[in-house]
Amino acid sequence: MTAALVFEDVVKRYHRKAPPALDGLSFSVPQGALCGFVGPNGAGKTTAFSVMSGFLEPDAGRVDLLGEGPFDPWRFKGRVGVLPQDAELPGRHTPLELLEHLARLQGMPAEAARREVALRVEQVHLDDKRGSRIDALSHGMRRRVAVASALLGSPQLVVLDEPTAGLDPVQARSLRDLLKGLAGGHTLVVSSHNLLELEQICDWVVMVDHGRCVRYGTVADVTGQDRHASWVLGPGEVDVSALMARLPACAVRLEGRVLDVSAASDELLDRSSLVLMRWLVDAGVPVRGVRRGVSLEDRFVVDTRGGDAP
Repeated sequence: MTAALVFEDVVKRYHRKAPPALDGLSFSVPQGALCGFVGPNGAGKTTAFSVMSGFLEPDAGRVDLLGEGPFDPWRFKGRVGVLPQDAELPGRHTPLELLEHLARLQGMPAEAARREVALRVEQVHLDDKRGSRIDALSHGMRRRVAVASALLGSPQLVVLDEPTAGLDPVQARSLRDLLKGLAGGHTLVVSSHNLLELEQICDWVVMVDHGRCVRYGTVADVTGQDRHASWVLGPGEVDVSALMARLPACAVRLEGRVLDVSAASDELLDRSSLVLMRWLVDAGVPVRGVRRGVSLEDRFVVDTRGGDAP
């Protein structure tokens, strides 16, 4: 795996006597991933983003972007795009004026900057507001201008802190579709408290708590999609002992009308589903729903607050 972003034992303190905001934070994000960066309030997410982006210097540890070391504004000009959580935009400018200025600062010639800005404005659906003053735009529209600024120049690494905050459902869905379309050709790291949203679009996830990484990896691995399935059953008798005899390589548990099946691999779980479906049909027990793995939200609660999960 070639990593686009690496944190290795990173420490950051704001005050000498205060607990560290980042306490040996270590994780990696592969190139081309769409990575959800999640954690409770105060977990260190914004501090980590600030260190990634060069706004803060770590007190210890190593940060590596695109295999070329820590952030440097000259070396990474146009190659790293950043959307801070509370980005404030100059209100007296229009989106076109601001974005063209930022594109020129990246070194784009005037005509290339105009083409690039036109593309990004269209992608965030601000065509009809391109000539309006930014201070006359709604919060959601200003947020879309900020997202467009982070995408200027097709950066290799894009860091977005709460990009859908303040967007209405249609705008948020449109932005999610845009981010999914960018993944692969770009590496995107997205922080959000909307874990359902991240689960829909991300293929990688990093969970942090108290300044440390508690889990990272593919969303499928973190949520157990290749090892666990929950079957929601309709009325009918379920003989768990008989079922376990048919599925000797799996762990089977029935709670109410939810049948949990766990296996050591995706292949075993697929094979168990065929056996289980035939058994339920023969027993006359209807299936009302099947879910592979646990939700990202459930995994988050377990990892950051304790408890049990499959």
